[in-house]
Amino acid sequence: MTTSTDLVEVRTGLYHDSVSLMRISQALTSRPGVAVAVVAMATGLNLGLAREAGFDVPDAGPSDLLVAIRAESEIALKDAAEELDRQFAALGRAAAAGGEGAEAPPRTTRAAARRWEATLALVSVPGEHAFAEALDAVEAGLSVMVFSDNMPVEQEVLLKERAAERGVLVMGPDCGTAVVAGAGLGFANVLRPGPVGVVAASGTGAQQVTCLLDHAGVGVSHVLGVGGRDLSAEVGGRSTLAALGALDADPATELIVLISKPPAPEVAEAVRRAVGGLATPVVTALLGPGEDDLTAAAEKALRALGRPVPSWPCWVVPQRASSAELHGLYSGGTLCAEARLVAGEGTFTDFGGDEYTRGRAHPMIDPTVRLEALARASGVVLLDVVLGHAADPDPAARLAPAIHEARERGTAVVAALVGTGSDPQGLRRQADALVAAGASVFISNAAAARHAASLIGSAP
Repeated sequence: MTTSTDLVEVRTGLYHDSVSLMRISQALTSRPGVAVAVVAMATGLNLGLAREAGFDVPDAGPSDLLVAIRAESEIALKDAAEELDRQFAALGRAAAAGGEGAEAPPRTTRAAARRWEATLALVSVPGEHAFAEALDAVEAGLSVMVFSDNMPVEQEVLLKERAAERGVLVMGPDCGTAVVAGAGLGFANVLRPGPVGVVAASGTGAQQVTCLLDHAGVGVSHVLGVGGRDLSAEVGGRSTLAALGALDADPATELIVLISKPPAPEVAEAVRRAVGGLATPVVTALLGPGEDDLTAAAEKALRALGRPVPSWPCWVVPQRASSAELHGLYSGGTLCAEARLVAGEGTFTDFGGDEYTRGRAHPMIDPTVRLEALARASGVVLLDVVLGHAADPDPAARLAPAIHEARERGTAVVAALVGTGSDPQGLRRQADALVAAGASVFISNAAAARHAASLIGSAP
């Protein structure tokens, strides 16, 4: 169905993975004159989201592909439709790159493990289907990284219990970042190899610490994400304990850094006891009152290795807040938790939380929801900008106009820029663009939070 400004299509027999479709949606939404673009498999959730957006959506099933575009004019809609065709054509060319004689792909994780002699599976499917796929990998004797979120905690516990029986590791669910033997998985920065192994119940927390270490000239052996709930009372640190053991046995790992959002007290105590029994020294960053922030943990790791602690770069512009309000608008849950602890006051939102990403791209891919919040905020806004593979290829380009508009209405913006000089977005290029738009930029999230809090004190 097409009107002068709406295009709605259901395409049968056409499947693409969710990350590819989210990127197409983002590419269309960023085009001039396009207000909304939904390109997704026609699951009940995605059909509901499109209808909530006001589209007249016909009946369809989860094996169909839904396209819903709203533009400000017929010309803009025509341009968006042409771009959609180009995007699908590019995906088709990529799928055909194996040639006509290419072997048919395996239909199960177990079959794939047999064909390719794999040791690790990456699961990225809708949360309601992730348990079955991850369990198939575990039963095939594979360690598994579960990128998917929205998996019930009961299923997570069962999956990790079975993994312990099979002697493999479950990273996740909701594991956004891992680096295994130099291969980055999920949202991964370009890091130099080195002696530090990381266990993280946090994706962006791991990214912050490893990027600071990289800036100081220190690399990593492995980064093992364990999922944001692993140190909860329900899950009991099952994967954390397994990952610590794996790194302790790794001859390339000279120091372990353990990172988590505030853990359950009884689980934190159990993990500390386990750390005391390891041969490899461990630096802990278990965020909470009285605990080290992530930058302090990175500095401790450097000192433990006998390396100097550098001055962390920042680019501060003159700013004055119109009011004593502080709004933390974050894409990373651990960075959000850290900023809340450091700043000590304000309203903080983790736009990467399950309630914001169900049926939507993660804000590190698509910043639309966060930009809407920035447009409404006053006083001081504190936000993170996370670089690396799988993240927005040019986040500053999307953020800069909104930052400029915020500054024009008297809102001060402070950004924590998490990345390395080797990331594809270019750390310095991103910093320069954000500063030019009027934001103060820090590569330390804790330093950014302290600066934002100081601006509140200067507000009238």
